[in-house]
Amino acid sequence: MSMHGVREALLEKQAESLGCYLEKVYITPESTNEEYEKKMEETMNRYKKLGVTKVAFGDIFLEDIRKYREGNLKKAGMEAIFPLWERDTKEIADIFINLGFKSIITCVDTKVLNGDFSGRLYDKNFLADLPENIDPCGENGEFHSFAFDGPIFKERINFSIGEKVLRDERFNFCDLI
Repeated sequence: MSMHGVREALLEKQAESLGCYLEKVYITPESTNEEYEKKMEETMNRYKKLGVTKVAFGDIFLEDIRKYREGNLKKAGMEAIFPLWERDTKEIADIFINLGFKSIITCVDTKVLNGDFSGRLYDKNFLADLPENIDPCGENGEFHSFAFDGPIFKERINFSIGEKVLRDERFNFCDLI
C-alpha cells in the first residue's frame, strides 16, 4: 500500500471490519519490478495450491496495467478478473458515495492535482471540486484513498488526520493515525 501511505494498523482494522483475511507481502522501497513479481508469484502459487483460481482487481480502464496483472497471474496458472472494467468512472464514484461508503484521500499527485485535496473526504463536494481533467476514481494515479466505513463494514474505522508530507517533490501524503 505504499502509494496509499496508509499505516499497517489501519489496514488490519479495515480487513477485520470487512471480515477479510489479510495477507501482507513485504517489499522494500528499493525493490525492483522483478523482486516484486517474484514475491507475488510465490504468494499466488501458495494460493493456487489452496484451490484459488481467480483474483479480482479494481482496475477500470488502464490496459497496460490489466495486461501486466494478467501476465503475472498466468505464471501461477490463475485468472485475473476485472468486475469494474470499462465502467463509467463518474457512475462508479456516485454509486460508491450513494451506497454510504466513506473514504479519505491519503495521497495526491501534485503534478496533476493540488496537494490541498490530500486529507479530504471522498464525497460529492470532493468530486464537484475536481478539475475536469481528473478522473473521479483517480484511475490515472491522480489520488489514492482509504475506505473506512460503509454498508459492508462491521464498524467504522476511527483515525485522526496527522501530518501532511510532500515526498519525492511530487506526492502529497496525509498521514492517518
